[in-house]
Amino acid sequence: MRPGLTSISCVVPCLNEHDNLSLLLPELMDVLRQLACACEIIIVDDGSTDDTAALLRHWTNLHPEIVYLRLARNFGKENALTAGLKAARGQVVVCLDADGQHPPELIARMISVWREGADMVYGVRANRNDETTVKRLGTRLFYSLMRTSDGLQVPADAGDFRLMDRVVVDALLKLPERDRFMKGLFAWVGFDARPLLYEPLQRLHGKSNFRISKLFKFAVGGLTAFTTWPLRLLSIAGLSLALLSFAYGLFIILKYWLYGDAVRGWSTLITVVLFFAGINLLSMGILGEYIARIFTEVKQRPLYLLRERSGQGLRQMHGDDSVDAGFSGGRVSGSSGAASEGPEARHDVGDDGHAH
Repeated sequence: MRPGLTSISCVVPCLNEHDNLSLLLPELMDVLRQLACACEIIIVDDGSTDDTAALLRHWTNLHPEIVYLRLARNFGKENALTAGLKAARGQVVVCLDADGQHPPELIARMISVWREGADMVYGVRANRNDETTVKRLGTRLFYSLMRTSDGLQVPADAGDFRLMDRVVVDALLKLPERDRFMKGLFAWVGFDARPLLYEPLQRLHGKSNFRISKLFKFAVGGLTAFTTWPLRLLSIAGLSLALLSFAYGLFIILKYWLYGDAVRGWSTLITVVLFFAGINLLSMGILGEYIARIFTEVKQRPLYLLRERSGQGLRQMHGDDSVDAGFSGGRVSGSSGAASEGPEARHDVGDDGHAH
């Protein structure tokens, strides 16, 4: 059994979730107050175009335990999650969505499992009745393909709703990938991870920002980031087709020698040529996906740029009075002091796109 909980951070990435956040924040704050420990709520605005910024500035003025991180543009949910994890200071960190489908009241149960010795407690959906048939079938296919990776087990129906011990968060932040597939990274770091079954709630307002095209791109990114079986499949297909072609060539030669039958069949020839041309193009496309990942990594660009930060959170508790300034020179509020820059001031650029 672990000792009592001293502090907790909640990371909530969002994109145009003004109406949902208006309902989620009061409920989440009530749940955290019942835990009787220091807490912070980190809202990561991933390029919202609605009134999210005005709402969060109002909340950070009223409640210093709320931290508002506004990214310079839409960098994607995976990078927004990374920004929130990097800003989190709690002994445990809880990730949940802003649409209200992740019940905040389950945080207490997650903490109970954590106290029993678990390093990570991840929510597993009891059903997917709120999703379309196409999405359910695609999700099932995706997880079955992910299970073919080398020793990596990504739990099916487990999303970003999870509680992590500080040791897990620190391990995730050490991973250098620019192309981040968080579900795979959660599984890759290992530790003592335990599932917690839950019923997803109905989305409070609006519609999901995910589309089939985005989900397909997300799936391809996950497969190429954590599996190499597409490359191996190409090798097997190439070897098999080469052997079949060699056998068919021998058959034609033997038939000509034995029966003197002239080689004919232009339609067959054209079909075979087009078939192999398609195989070559498909192979180049798969190779291109892996090369694109290499290209993204070697550029070493920041994962995100921070435009604005408001609120204190747990920074004062941990003696962290530094100000994270984005490249764009955006506003940073809620700090205990201003950052001074002299003629010889130097800023080192970190992976998060901040100047330190």
